[in-house]
Amino acid sequence: MAKILVMIPSGEVYNHDCVRWYEYQQVQKHIDHYHNIGDAFVFDSSLKLLNYDKLDVLAIRNVKPGDVERYNAEYDYVFLRGSNYIHSHMDWENAEQVLPKLKIPILAFGVGAQAPVEGKLQLSDQSKRIWSIIADKSASLGVRGTYTAEVLWDLGIKNVRIVGCPTAFRNNDPDLRIDLPPLDEVKKVGFTMRREVSAAYAQNIETYLTRHRDVVKEMARRFDIVMMMQGEVEEKKLLWGTDDQKAHALAELKNNGWIGKWFLDAEMEELYKTKLWYSDVVSDYEDLVRSKDLVLGYRLHGNLMALANRTPSIYFSYDSRTVEFAETFAIPCYDVFSQKPFVLEEYWDQARFERFNRTYYQRFRDMRAFLDENFIDHKMHHGVARPRRLQVA
Repeated sequence: MAKILVMIPSGEVYNHDCVRWYEYQQVQKHIDHYHNIGDAFVFDSSLKLLNYDKLDVLAIRNVKPGDVERYNAEYDYVFLRGSNYIHSHMDWENAEQVLPKLKIPILAFGVGAQAPVEGKLQLSDQSKRIWSIIADKSASLGVRGTYTAEVLWDLGIKNVRIVGCPTAFRNNDPDLRIDLPPLDEVKKVGFTMRREVSAAYAQNIETYLTRHRDVVKEMARRFDIVMMMQGEVEEKKLLWGTDDQKAHALAELKNNGWIGKWFLDAEMEELYKTKLWYSDVVSDYEDLVRSKDLVLGYRLHGNLMALANRTPSIYFSYDSRTVEFAETFAIPCYDVFSQKPFVLEEYWDQARFERFNRTYYQRFRDMRAFLDENFIDHKMHHGVARPRRLQVA
């Protein structure tokens, strides 16, 4: 099997292909640090698709003499963990000095672009050069969706394949499908939260936050909900902090102009005290979504983790990333900035999820073909022969 490198990992690896945050048991050591555990989902999922017997990290921050020579001599390829790298503020550190010297392939594994609310995406000259280097060292680049493919195409990079995200395929289930139970059987619901938001990507902050708040409250009145966080500092303190840290965190939320005005009312404050959930271990999230009848909300990878485990999920789109994700997999999706309120019954429709089922089947094959095209030893196998469900008029 292969000896591989990862560029820009997110978490520590244990049990060969499982990921958790660094020193995850030492809560106070990193309670003031925001890290998005969704990035660890992608890292964990990538490892679960690859056949390898040795994994190391390719250093692009602190490169030591002899590192590149060792990479070339000892490893078969390096993969770039899928994430939102194609944006105007990306800092590639010393990658431009390291990557051209590599003689092994680079695998871009489900990377994505982020569009601003206004105007065209502007990339730095460094980013343009980095993506050209990666393209030259790959048979093809695996990207999140059509928008990302178009951004790279405009840079003159043509060897692009739309593959979605490894998280969707983490269980190596080519025959995965979502079949909805009757809505009155839905009892346990996970809501993937994202109360932090940027005006650079979300077109109206007030609408974003008030709709976020109102839908969470509505779901809490109807179901037994868990509010799934992904690493936000104040929420971690409310869950794991000392009494002083909890009081400070709540004060910080209330004093935030946007959050205090449009999000954290009395009902939400009570939910924050009783329904928050977070973990620094990816497998804990997987166990959680498997226990739910429905997962919905704002987080790309939290929702996708649910779908990967055959739990129905509905996306709330608010920027180009969520739109692109939902389009790539044909996931039922509510536009936060639409003129309509969210009505769960309108999305609890098997026909909507049949579109996802069919698209997932194709995307699984796309990802498998992408890895084959790049001569990557992987675990993605062919599904059993089964009839596809047809829509009869």
